[in-house]
Amino acid sequence: MKKILFYTNQFFGQIGGEEFAYQEPFFKEGKVGPSNAMAPQIKDGEFVRSIICGDNYFAENIEKSLEFTQVEEVKPDLVIAGPAFNAGRFGIACSEVCKFVQQTYGIPAITGLYWENPAVEMYKQYCYIIETDKSAAGIRKAIPLIASLAGKLLRGEKLGTPKQEHYYPKGQRVNVFHEKDGATRAVEMLLHKLKGEPYETELEISVYEKVTPAPPLKDLSTARIALCTTGGIVPMGNPDHMYAATAKFWKKYPVEGDCLEQGKWESVHAGYDPVYANESPDRVAPYKTLKQLEKEGYIGYLYPYLLTTTGNSTSVADATKFGQEIAEDLLKAGIQAAILTST
Repeated sequence: MKKILFYTNQFFGQIGGEEFAYQEPFFKEGKVGPSNAMAPQIKDGEFVRSIICGDNYFAENIEKSLEFTQVEEVKPDLVIAGPAFNAGRFGIACSEVCKFVQQTYGIPAITGLYWENPAVEMYKQYCYIIETDKSAAGIRKAIPLIASLAGKLLRGEKLGTPKQEHYYPKGQRVNVFHEKDGATRAVEMLLHKLKGEPYETELEISVYEKVTPAPPLKDLSTARIALCTTGGIVPMGNPDHMYAATAKFWKKYPVEGDCLEQGKWESVHAGYDPVYANESPDRVAPYKTLKQLEKEGYIGYLYPYLLTTTGNSTSVADATKFGQEIAEDLLKAGIQAAILTST
C-alpha cells in the first residue's frame, strides 16, 4: 500500500478557528478532517500521517513549517494538501507544501483551490491544483476529483489533459496524435465559430484586462483626497452587517474628529487577527495621518468620510462593481484622487 502524507490548517484539522491561527505545526497519525472522506475513495494509498499547522504561523514561518514536514522520515509516495478553496493564507500554505515536496523530493503533490485564489497563478506550474468551488460547501465535489487524480498518480497511470483531470494547466505543452491534421481542425473550428456553434480551442491565450492609469495630480496642495479601505473597518457594532468575507456591498461612513477613535470603530474582516486594528483603526485606514497632511497643507482637502468594504474572498466581479460605484460617488463629491488601503 502506497503512503500518503496529508497537510491541513487549524480549522480543517479540527482544533479551532482564527484563535488558533498561530498554532505551530504538529503531527497526527493517520487521517484528519477532509482526508477521512478521501481515504475510502483512494484504494491504492493509505494516509499514514497528517500535519496540522495554523495559517498565520505558516505564513510567518515558512521555512520552519516546511522543515517540519519531515518528508525524508515519512517517505510518502504522494502528498495531498487542503483543499483550501478561496482561502488566501491556507491556499498559499497548501501550495507551498506541494511545491516543496515536488521540487525537493520529486514526490507528486495535489491541492485544491478556487480559480480566484491568488495561489493558483503563483503555484500551478509546480504542482497539481484541482479546480474547486469557492467555499468549503463544495467539498463534496472536490474530494472525488482529488481522489481520482491521487489514484492515477499512485498507480503510475498516464494522465489525461488538465481539463479531463480537472486541474489547472501547468503551462506544459504535450504532443498529441490526432486523426486530422492541424489545418483541417483549424478550418473546422473557424466554421463552427462563424455558424455560432460550440467549439473548443486547442491553444488558450491568457487575456488580461488593461487598466489605463489616471494622470498624476498636478498639485497635491490643492487636491481633494478620499480614503477607502478593503480592511473591513466599520463603526463599532457593525450597524450595516458588513460581511467578514465575500463582501456584497460597500459603505460610506462620516468621520468625526481627526482620527478613527478606538471604541468607535472596529474591523470585521475575517482572515487576520483584528486585535491591533481594533486598538487603533488608523493602522488599517490611516485617516489620522491624512488629516495631519491636510493641516500641514501637503494635501488640499480630506474627504470627511471612510469608504469601506472587506476584500477577503470578494469576487473580482463584485470588486469591479464596487470600484465603479465608489468612483462615481467620489466624482460627484468633486474628489480628485483616492487612497485605498488593505490589511
